Amino acid sequence: MWLHKNMSTPHQPNRRLLLQRSLIGLLAVSGVSACGFRLRGSVTIPYKAVLISGRPSPQLRYDLERIISTGTNAKVVTAGKDADLILDIVSEDSTRQILTYTSTGQISAYRLNNRVVFRAFDNTGAEVIPESEIYVIRDLDFTTATVLASDI
Repeated sequence: MWLHKNMSTPHQPNRRLLLQRSLIGLLAVSGVSACGFRLRGSVTIPYKAVLISGRPSPQLRYDLERIISTGTNAKVVTAGKDADLILDIVSEDSTRQILTYTSTGQISAYRLNNRVVFRAFDNTGAEVIPESEIYVIRDLDFTTATVLASDI
């Protein structure tokens, strides 16, 4: 411990460091909150039970079930009679293009194209969302030096 020149009580360096870090953290949090950032919460939708129909890939079905179950107030059901909303996956297409090669001729980047066409109906058969498309393009750098889980 040491005495600060303007203080008559001992001052601990650890306490000062803690105060500095707290202030830096407070400034960082206030800056992030000022831009409108907030943690993603649950979304309330007017449907309590959702059926996923059509022929989505197993990965898309899993992702949709997880997102609906954890991110909304609805649950995923397997029978149409129990559903308030039917999400019909009309088509799904995933392609991969080679973007670039290294100087040795190895692939160094891919472009992933994912397209999902869907529509939604309520339990009376009325169309809630007309046939719509989500199209996502993502560029992915690739290197053979990266360790994959399948390599372990």
